[in-house]
Amino acid sequence: MSVTSNAVRALISETAVRPPGRVNAPAALLAALTIAGGAWALALGIKDGSAAEAWFGAIVILVGVLIPMALKMANQWERAVVLRLGRLERVAGPGLFFIIPVIDDVAYWIDQRIQTTEFNAQQALSKDTVPVNIDAVVFWQVHDAERAALEIHDYRRAISQVSETSLREMVGSSLLSNLLAERKKGDAQLRDVIGRKTADWGISVISVEIRDIGVPAGLQDAMSRQAQAERERLARVALGQAEQEVAIKFVEAAEIYGRSPAALQLRAMNIIYETTKEGGATILLPTAMVDAMNPGGVLGLVQAAQGGQAPQA
Repeated sequence: MSVTSNAVRALISETAVRPPGRVNAPAALLAALTIAGGAWALALGIKDGSAAEAWFGAIVILVGVLIPMALKMANQWERAVVLRLGRLERVAGPGLFFIIPVIDDVAYWIDQRIQTTEFNAQQALSKDTVPVNIDAVVFWQVHDAERAALEIHDYRRAISQVSETSLREMVGSSLLSNLLAERKKGDAQLRDVIGRKTADWGISVISVEIRDIGVPAGLQDAMSRQAQAERERLARVALGQAEQEVAIKFVEAAEIYGRSPAALQLRAMNIIYETTKEGGATILLPTAMVDAMNPGGVLGLVQAAQGGQAPQA
């Protein structure tokens, strides 16, 4: 299946670079009018018995036949590489241009628009020997039609091969964790490497984007468990740090209460108030604890919590 698909891509690429036949509308119209005029002149010459007029009509018909071969037209985004007797004559286009039939030949039609090429690395081993499947796409553009036509046979296929080998080289020199976490960095690295290799062919690499990084299912499960364990570890560390901070605050509070018994009594009274303000709560206090506090203040807090109003003095 892969051999067949590669052959199809190669055929499509060759057809795109060198179309089998290009007859533009202006050339076809001009040829039709010329042939019609020559046929009319030939018919008149034969009718009148004039050999000169007949020969003139035949020559005009021949010129009309040669017009589609001589008059070419390149679109705004195209450049035509013209060879004269096998040697580079010029790069023509865009617009209409003439060539000498038989002597000149348009060898290649170069598309200078931004184009894309998909490539992948199947079962490529990373630096930590993990098999990964990576799909990517490269955006490129021909900036020198002459070099693209003369320096390399099939630049489309070459770009695909260079991109794939560069991707495998990058995967082999990178850890899987870096590939997953630093995808933008990988894009920039591939763009620089592929751009250096294709610069001599007159091709500029605009950008490279990694679309997907696939890892084996077993490794995905292991990575998921590792991530879950890491999150649990961080949660326990955070809980321990919180308990440590709470203990430090308790020690500081104990030191303050030790220096100020009144503050301790106020704290105790506040605890009783917070406990009884919801209603329906019964609190049992040791006698010694009640004596240590201000009994009137404690009872006042209790009544305020239960009745919503402090006793009047």
